[in-house]
Amino acid sequence: MNLGMLVEMAAEGGDDRSAVGALTYPALLDRSRRAAAWLSDRPARAVGLVDVNSEAAPIALFGAAMAGLPFAPLNYRWSDDQLRRAVERLVPAVLIVGEDVVDRVAGIEGAEVTTRAEFLRALDDVTPIEGSGEETEEPAVLLFTSGTAGDPKVAVLHHDNLVSYIFGSVEFMGATEDEANLVSVPPYHIAGIAGLLSSLYAGRRIVQLPVFDAVAWVDTVESEGVTHAMVVPTMLSRILEVLEQRPDVKLTSLRHLSYGGGRMPLPVIEAAVSRLPHVGFVNAYGLTETSSTIAVLGPEHHREAIASTDPAVRRRIGSVGQPLPTVEVEVRTFEGEPAPPGEAGEIWVRGEQVSGEYLGLGSVRDEGGWFPTKDGGWMDEAGFLYVEGRLDDVIVRGGENISPGEVEDVLLSHPGVADAAVVGVPDDDWGEVVAAVVVPAAGAALDPAELQEWVRSRLRSSKTPTRIEVREALPYNDNGKLLRRQLRVELRTPAGA
Repeated sequence: MNLGMLVEMAAEGGDDRSAVGALTYPALLDRSRRAAAWLSDRPARAVGLVDVNSEAAPIALFGAAMAGLPFAPLNYRWSDDQLRRAVERLVPAVLIVGEDVVDRVAGIEGAEVTTRAEFLRALDDVTPIEGSGEETEEPAVLLFTSGTAGDPKVAVLHHDNLVSYIFGSVEFMGATEDEANLVSVPPYHIAGIAGLLSSLYAGRRIVQLPVFDAVAWVDTVESEGVTHAMVVPTMLSRILEVLEQRPDVKLTSLRHLSYGGGRMPLPVIEAAVSRLPHVGFVNAYGLTETSSTIAVLGPEHHREAIASTDPAVRRRIGSVGQPLPTVEVEVRTFEGEPAPPGEAGEIWVRGEQVSGEYLGLGSVRDEGGWFPTKDGGWMDEAGFLYVEGRLDDVIVRGGENISPGEVEDVLLSHPGVADAAVVGVPDDDWGEVVAAVVVPAAGAALDPAELQEWVRSRLRSSKTPTRIEVREALPYNDNGKLLRRQLRVELRTPAGA
C-alpha cells in the first residue's frame, strides 16, 4: 500500500470538491505528484516539515509517500538545540520550513532547507509523476513523541498502518458537500495526520487554523461553516471560556466534535455537552504508535451516560468508549494475565493499524503482535474502556494504588476550582502521598484546608491530598498534556522550604 493511493482515490471520487485551501481534490493530487517528482530528484532519505498548518503539509505528506520517503513533521516550538538534534537524526533530508525557522536550522550538514513559499513555487515547474507511488517498505510517517526526558523516541508508522486505520474507520466519500473539518492541532501531532487523512478519504473540506487560538477557533467555525473538528482537553476548556464570554455565539454549523490526546476532566465535557446540545461529542482514545484512534465513546453514549440515573451507565462519560471493530484491546494484570472486568491493569492493543515500532529500536510488540500502551486502565462488563493515565503516574500509598484522575475529578467539581493536577510525592511513612496543585476560577479564593475536606468527604481519607498548592496556571506541553513529571519534581520540596 501507499498513502498516495488515498489522495488518488479522493480525486477520482470527489469530483471538484474543495480539499484544502484553494485546492480541489484533483488539484491536490496534481500538486502531490509534482512534489513527489521534485523530492525524488533530491539526495534525501526523509522529508521534514517545520511549520504551522498550511496546504504545504498535505502536499508534502502525500508527495513524500509517492516518492517513497518518510514524512517527518517536527515541533516548531522546540528550543533551537532540540530542533537541530531532531533534524540531525533525519539527515540527509529535505526540510520544508516556515520563514521564521530558516535561521534556526541553517548549517546542518545533510539538510536541504527550503521555505514553504519556495517549495510551493518550485512545484509549478515540475512534471508530475504518474500514479500514486510504488509500494514501499520505507516508513510513511515518523513522529517524534512528546517525552520530557532526553531526546524523544521516534514512532515509525508504515503505509499499511495508516491505510488500515483509514479503511477501518472512515466511509469513502461519506461526507456531504457542505461538510468541513477544522484542523487546529499541529501537523506534528498524530491527530493532525489522522485528521488530514480521514477528511480526505471522507471527501470533507479541510479548513486549517495555522495555530490554535480559542477566539480564532470559534470565529473560524462561524465564518467557515465548520461541521467537524477535533480538540485536546485544554483546547476545549479555552473554547468554553470564549463561549461563556460570547453567549450569542451558538456554533450552529458544528455537528461533530471529537476530543482526545489527554484525559478530559468530567466537568469540562459535561459543560460542553450542556453548552452545545446540538453537537455530537466523540471521545477518541489512541496513541501515536497505533496510528491514532483505537477506542471511541460516541455521541449516543455521551447523551445516554449524562441522562442516566444508573451509576454503571452514568460513569461511562468518564470512559473512552469501546474498541474499534478493527482492533483488539486487552487489559492485562501486572502479572501479565488478562484482567477480568473491573480489575485494573495495563492496556494492550493489537491490529493492522498498530505499529509499536521506534526508529533505531525496532518493534516493542510481543510475540503475539500485542503492543503495551503503558497506560493503566480497566474494562467494564459491557466492554467500555476506562483509562486511568500513564502507569508511572499512578500513586502508590502504603500499597494502595490511587488514580490521580479520580482525585482531580473531585477537585474540579468544586465551584472555585478551574484546573487541578494530582501527583504522588515521596513520603517516609507511606512511600508516596497525594499532593495537588489547583488553579482558582475567576474571582475565587481557595483555602487548601477546605479543599482537603471537600475531597475527604467524597473519597477515602487515603486519597485526600496531604498538600495542596494554589497557582495561577498548570504546566502543559504544546500538545495539551499535563507535565506531571515537572510537578512531581517541584512538589518534592516541602512547602516553605
